[in-house]
Amino acid sequence: MSQFTITSALRTLAVAVTVFGTMMLTSGYVAAEDLPGKGATVKPMYNGIAEELFESYVVKLGLDDLGYTVEEPAQSQVAVAHVAVANGDADYYTPHWYPLHTAFANQAGGDAKAHRVGTLARNSIQGYSIDKATADKYGIKSIDQLKDPKIAKLFDIDGDGKADLYGCEPGWGCERIIEHHLDAYGLRDTVTHNQGEYFALIADAIERVKEGKPVLYYGWTPTWINGILRHGENVSWLTVPFTALPDEQAGAETAVAGIGNLGFTVNTHHVFANTAFLEKNPVANKWFEQVQIPIEDIDSENLLIHKGEKSNDDIRRHAEDWKKAHLDEWNKWIAQAKLASK
Repeated sequence: MSQFTITSALRTLAVAVTVFGTMMLTSGYVAAEDLPGKGATVKPMYNGIAEELFESYVVKLGLDDLGYTVEEPAQSQVAVAHVAVANGDADYYTPHWYPLHTAFANQAGGDAKAHRVGTLARNSIQGYSIDKATADKYGIKSIDQLKDPKIAKLFDIDGDGKADLYGCEPGWGCERIIEHHLDAYGLRDTVTHNQGEYFALIADAIERVKEGKPVLYYGWTPTWINGILRHGENVSWLTVPFTALPDEQAGAETAVAGIGNLGFTVNTHHVFANTAFLEKNPVANKWFEQVQIPIEDIDSENLLIHKGEKSNDDIRRHAEDWKKAHLDEWNKWIAQAKLASK
């Protein structure tokens, strides 16, 4: 065989190896011996809200890539999920809102049993809003203006003369803040905190805004609702006269640049994981520390849910699409996690 033929063959082989390697990298393929989580089964939890399952699936996909056998996220109320993780009945919960869920973590036993890891998402804000038409017409900018019975009556839906607030679903944690505010801002006599299944309540609020009727509601980011009730266009944030929070959130930041003091802490999202699980699985721990999702991406995914793509399969596909769109960064996170096994 000539030297030319040998050289050509070697070049062809090199190209083939390069192409194959690139295909394996972009597809997320890893060799069997490069799976530090192989043989371990992981039990995640989430709160049953479709809009928060996306974050859970993103976390799960990373563990899958690391070789773990990850069960489908089990549904539970937020407080119960924190206890389950702390007791070892589940390995982790997503997303844990900090500091909103601090009380649930403390009641579950504190850091010795379970704690938050990494930062999944940043700058998640909450607050009270009203329709912009009413805000502009009556000059309403702060929640304490609703102490005035005449102002409160504008938002009366059931005819009792008090403002009806579309509030927080029981068990989420935000209901504690709202109840605290009603006392701190002297609103008990003029505002009724209506609670129930949040997305059923907010659907009614959306219809009222569309019909040009006054609306007072609690909301947050990220969620698809902000794609319909747009601040500055058809709704307006209400500020609070001063910060008033339960003791476990004392000193938290509640002011938002460009808006003002919304009265609720600016939250970050985290993985809340069992401490013993983290100690036994440093690779999973490192993965939790690495993965991050821009808040705007969660808003965009939530809008897909609102448009009908709301099955678990749909949301898993959203997570897979997000992974593909961020594959370079994703591969770096996976590589960092694998180093924890060495």
